[in-house]
Amino acid sequence: MSSLPFPVRVAAGLVVTAVEEARDLPRTVAGLPITAVSRVLQLGMRAQQVVTELAIKGDTALDGMRPVEEAPSWARFDDDLPEALPTGYDSYSVDDEPDLPGPPPRVNGHAPALGVVGEAGVTPSVTPDALPGYETMTIAQLRGKLRALSVEQVDELLEWEQAHANRPPFVTMLSNRIATLKAQQS
Repeated sequence: MSSLPFPVRVAAGLVVTAVEEARDLPRTVAGLPITAVSRVLQLGMRAQQVVTELAIKGDTALDGMRPVEEAPSWARFDDDLPEALPTGYDSYSVDDEPDLPGPPPRVNGHAPALGVVGEAGVTPSVTPDALPGYETMTIAQLRGKLRALSVEQVDELLEWEQAHANRPPFVTMLSNRIATLKAQQS
């Protein structure tokens, strides 16, 4: 501790601070234009924010004074238009629609071939039967669905994966799940 009076110590601190600032002056002067431009831009943006806030408050206050239109004159809604019936119909209902064919029959898990005209036979299924939509799933989506599948279903997915895309992360995940399920069964 110094025995000098408090005002003397404060004055000495001011002198040291002035000397430090004088040493930093060349660096400070070099950055001064950037600092000035930055401050001006900040003030400009803050002024825009204040003006916008005032405009929003004014809109809110004025909206309460104006009568509200139920629907603008230019707006057209489906309910406003007369319902047009297809030509030749006096009335139309869902029951009048013809029966549409369903999906083609599957033979042993395979869809009929859709290739050259006159070509017959079956093609391998685009998706494995154990998990429809599997071929479009991400690894995270598959991870979420694996717990609900049996060993046989996961094995089917692994066989399908190896025969088609053979993506290493999927093969690894499916192999690990099969090992886990078999270990739980023992």
